[in-house]
Amino acid sequence: MVKAIRVHQLGGPQVLKWEDVELGEPREGEIRIKNKAVGLNFIDIYFRKGVYKAATMPFTPGMEVVGEVTAVGPGLTGRKVGDIVAYAGDRMGSYAEEQILPADKVVPVPPSVDPIIAASIMLKGMTAQYLVRRCFKVEPGHTVLVHAAAGGTGSLLCQWANALGATVIGTVSTKEKAAQAKEDGCHHVIIYTEEDFVSRVNEMTSGKGVEVVYDSVGKNTFEVITVLRLMLYHLLCSFLLLG
Repeated sequence: MVKAIRVHQLGGPQVLKWEDVELGEPREGEIRIKNKAVGLNFIDIYFRKGVYKAATMPFTPGMEVVGEVTAVGPGLTGRKVGDIVAYAGDRMGSYAEEQILPADKVVPVPPSVDPIIAASIMLKGMTAQYLVRRCFKVEPGHTVLVHAAAGGTGSLLCQWANALGATVIGTVSTKEKAAQAKEDGCHHVIIYTEEDFVSRVNEMTSGKGVEVVYDSVGKNTFEVITVLRLMLYHLLCSFLLLG
């Protein structure tokens, strides 16, 4: 038996229960790990509240972890007892002392990387990689706008885009966050609680705009951009009609 956080009903933090669970041994293609550091993410809250639906009830939250391999499934090669590995993905269960994971979904953690750092960066790192290399491939000379630039994913986006040779504009809500965004690679930082970010971006880019916007804020910024698009659409229609 091992200890794990279990959720039997949806709700606030009070529904999280520290309980004994039966773990068993890894099967073919699986490994068992003793967790050393567990990543905490908003998605865990979404599952706990029921915003996202868990496949089973009760369930153990957590989708990001670093641990030491304590057992491997039959015939498994490429992983051995004592390896330090990291995982992030669609199998929940990291809020626990130990867990079983698919061996092909973990990556080795180098000795030079602290498990706490590794566990805090997996999901955000994969998100940042997808955004700057696959969703839109950032290249030297691009100008990018990162909302919530001092947040977890935002800070990685700023560092990564800067390293790729882009000019990075970040928006934040406070002076403290502005200092953090600057440290993380933002060339220009806009405190959106004090000034209009649309006007400032236009000013910074001489009206050219940016190649890509990374927006983890959503509602308010989306509404602003939507209004601007509608205004441009009506202006274009008026121009065509007058022409």
